[in-house]
Amino acid sequence: MGRVVNLSGALAGVIGDKTAKILAAKWEMRTVGDLLRHYPRRYIRHGELTDLASLADGEDVTIVGRVVRRELRRLQRKPYQVFEVTVQDATGNTLQLSFFGTGVHRADKELQQGTLAMIAGRVGSYRGRVQLNHPDFEVLPGQASTETVEEYASRPIPLYPATKELASWKIKRAVDQALGPGGLEVPDPMPPELLARHRLISLTDALERIHRPRDDEELAAARRRLKWDEAFYVQLALARRRHAASALPAAPRPVRPGGLLAAFDAALPFTLTDGQLAVGEEISADLALAHPMHRLLQGDVGAGKTIVALRAMLQVVDGGGQAALLAPTEVLAQQHYRSITAMLGPLAEAGRLGGAEHATRVALLTGSQGAKVKRAALLEAASGEAGIIVGTHALIQEHVQFADLGLVVVDEQHRFGVEQRDALREKVAGGRPHVLVMTATPIPRTVAMTVFGDLETSVLRQLPAGRAPIATHVVPPEKPAFLKRAWEKIREEADQGRQAYIVCSRIGEGDSAAGEEGSPQPQEGARPPLAVLDLLPMLEGELLAGLRVGVLHGRLHPDDKDAVMRRFAAGELDVLLATTVIEVGVDVPNATVMMIMDADRFGVSQLHQLRGRVGRGSLPGLCLLVTDAPPESASRVRLEAVAATTDGFELSRLDLEQRREGDVLGAAQSGRGSSLRLLTLLYDEKLIARAREEAAALTAADPDLSAHPALAEGLAELLDEDRAEYLEKA
Repeated sequence: MGRVVNLSGALAGVIGDKTAKILAAKWEMRTVGDLLRHYPRRYIRHGELTDLASLADGEDVTIVGRVVRRELRRLQRKPYQVFEVTVQDATGNTLQLSFFGTGVHRADKELQQGTLAMIAGRVGSYRGRVQLNHPDFEVLPGQASTETVEEYASRPIPLYPATKELASWKIKRAVDQALGPGGLEVPDPMPPELLARHRLISLTDALERIHRPRDDEELAAARRRLKWDEAFYVQLALARRRHAASALPAAPRPVRPGGLLAAFDAALPFTLTDGQLAVGEEISADLALAHPMHRLLQGDVGAGKTIVALRAMLQVVDGGGQAALLAPTEVLAQQHYRSITAMLGPLAEAGRLGGAEHATRVALLTGSQGAKVKRAALLEAASGEAGIIVGTHALIQEHVQFADLGLVVVDEQHRFGVEQRDALREKVAGGRPHVLVMTATPIPRTVAMTVFGDLETSVLRQLPAGRAPIATHVVPPEKPAFLKRAWEKIREEADQGRQAYIVCSRIGEGDSAAGEEGSPQPQEGARPPLAVLDLLPMLEGELLAGLRVGVLHGRLHPDDKDAVMRRFAAGELDVLLATTVIEVGVDVPNATVMMIMDADRFGVSQLHQLRGRVGRGSLPGLCLLVTDAPPESASRVRLEAVAATTDGFELSRLDLEQRREGDVLGAAQSGRGSSLRLLTLLYDEKLIARAREEAAALTAADPDLSAHPALAEGLAELLDEDRAEYLEKA
């Protein structure tokens, strides 16, 4: 039985002020629990003990020897001194160990004459003599038996995330101080029946074994328990939030027979897919309830999410409310406005000549609009004349008022800050609006359960009938004829009346690449990525001479952006040369070619989004990934993976493998480290699912956690004030 330890106790009182200050400055560690949750980043094994007579140059070895000689030698140049230790094994063979710099002090202090030690390192030679430079070592008991040595040899040795001021072995020493020589005993917040149900070890055993495992089996059991804690606390926070949301009031908006939605469905020139109908029924049922809907609508590129969202908005308008569609960019907001008004036709012309009987109005509100146009849109929103209001962050401003905001549709939620999303929800008096979050970036189930765990999830996998396939090819540097053929293909498509996109990662001189967060970094010495303004004269002069080329990028005035997009959509331009402003939402069925320059500078999901701009009609699409990345490089492997499949859900798993998950509790936005230290969203799906079920059941039975005070305390520790606010607003 170890000593009972309070994990919230001050760290300085256990390991000393100097070390505690470094840990606090580097990792914000202030308690014993903070230190014990600073888990090893990996483990090394001493492996089989090696006979000194059989050492080979360059070999990684582990030996046991007794110190028979020590000498500190002065040198004429850096590192100015070397500490040499000679050890002897049981057969009488000897080996020299050399220590330099910061390693001298520890070796001099611990490797005293006669000390028995286990030493691990790489064999080298100096002046024809075999030696180990800067080996790792563990001092063994003076009368160590063969069994003791073999036990030490088989143990995994932890290596910690370290800093210049605090090496891994110093952190290990601090952890050992916190654990104590006889181990420790910490209160376990998890209900015993839950631990038994999932065959989880105690928290005491988990902390001891993660830091001082005797074998791989102990380590695996420790990791499983500590992963469970991470998953369970996050899911508990989300379950309590779902429970609280279900108690909030929202105006129910049931389907109204013979209304605007019915008229829209009757006029549709195509049949909705089974997936669109099924998801539409889920959303419709949520909207009819007296508490707010919180639903994530995700689907692959081109799956038809917009029409599902529009049908939800029309149901709310039928119920006397308004719907706001929040888009991340003006280009996308304008695209949504045009597509919605086009789909509605006379149903968007309320009070106007030719307007249908059940018509409404669609208003557009963006930051760049002129004063007169903006005033008209604000009046339509405030009076209720506009049932649907499409806009950018301009919708969030204080002076924007709604008559009766019943539904908020957020397109590409990850592009909005927490405060921005929250501000729109606060525009409802006496309740909350229903919320539908759309994302065109498919999300693995584990990520959806964790990052969007407070939302019900609807998935659209089925593409609408008549969508053409998209062929994707890598255009590599070792085959210059491929690039020449690519330019010829764009010209051939234009000659047949079709159109093409060409995308660059930056605008021009002085701009950094416009890849997404998590995009691969270019290799050192690589040329800067080709820019829009670099490529334009080449297209007009030689590569695509005679074709009508338009330019679209972030420096253009919003009116100019809109004008270029309108010309391209109308077929007045053959080629649109752009940055990633056309990544989402842009819908031009006549565009058949997407050419991405320096494709290796983009992340997987961004490439998939860009590819989705073609093949949106009955014409087959072609995506060309132009790269200078050499064969077999990680960048080429990634591009080949994108070319091999158009399944966004499969690619989302590849994307998650290559990008860190970020902090599901908001640290990705606040700048702190991740809350998930062991849990991996990609590989721990079953554990996360079980944690979600347990958290939901416990919350239903004890929403205030009054019967589980230890869990409440653990949750409060995880959710400090900032993170609690993040979850509340998310």
